[in-house]
Amino acid sequence: MPQHKTQSILFALVTLAASHAHAIDFGDLINKELGKLDKSAPQKSEPAATSNTSAITGTAKPTTGLANFSNNDQVDSLKQALVQGAETAVANLSKENGYLGNNKVRIPLPENLQKADGLLRKFGMGKYADDLTTSINRAAETAAPEAKDLLVGAVNKMTVEDAKGILTGGSDAATQYFRKNTETALAGKFKPIVATSMQKVKLAEAYDQFAEKGGKFGLIDKRDTKMDDYITRKAMDGLFLMIAEQEKAIRANPLEATGNLAKKIFSAIKF
Repeated sequence: MPQHKTQSILFALVTLAASHAHAIDFGDLINKELGKLDKSAPQKSEPAATSNTSAITGTAKPTTGLANFSNNDQVDSLKQALVQGAETAVANLSKENGYLGNNKVRIPLPENLQKADGLLRKFGMGKYADDLTTSINRAAETAAPEAKDLLVGAVNKMTVEDAKGILTGGSDAATQYFRKNTETALAGKFKPIVATSMQKVKLAEAYDQFAEKGGKFGLIDKRDTKMDDYITRKAMDGLFLMIAEQEKAIRANPLEATGNLAKKIFSAIKF
């Protein structure tokens, strides 16, 4: 409504109120008339809720976060993190006591030798079991470095679909990808290294001594286990376990990831 008309109405009300104060509630009349003016004025529309805002609460809706990054960025960031995790796992297992000194991955005696181990210890001959266990784990530690090139190779062959599946998958999605794509090749790579290492750490000698002592109790048939197959399998299990721990650590704390891009993308999907 034009300003001069609004002023005229207010002036008339004031004059009327002054002459009939006893019959009219001045304040109430003013409020009613002003209410009419407000209703006749054009109303401002409320801003529409955006796609990321709830119309009821006004709070931001959760998004996946990945939509803010290109496919190339997602793949590159994941490769950075996976190479980091694989290299760390291999380095930790390759050092002395990498297997033997870690309760999570230490390779025990094969199941069919453990009964003999228990009995030997009762007769004070635990040294033979300990020596054999040490030799087994030393062989695994020697083979571990061979995993690095295979793991990095699996990362380099990763597709966009692989990356998205890992980024949005479970806490061990990357570990399962590694196992699926490298396990057979790892076994072929590990086994000859283990066999060679068995000679260096005198594992056969340690086994012979252990079997000889256990054989006296009728518990062991000499060479009743293929030790190289056993060590290879258990060494790979330990490797994938350590990779899984690295993966979980990066997902839980993205700032530990190598590279700014990896930090940003893992932060975006952390939930």
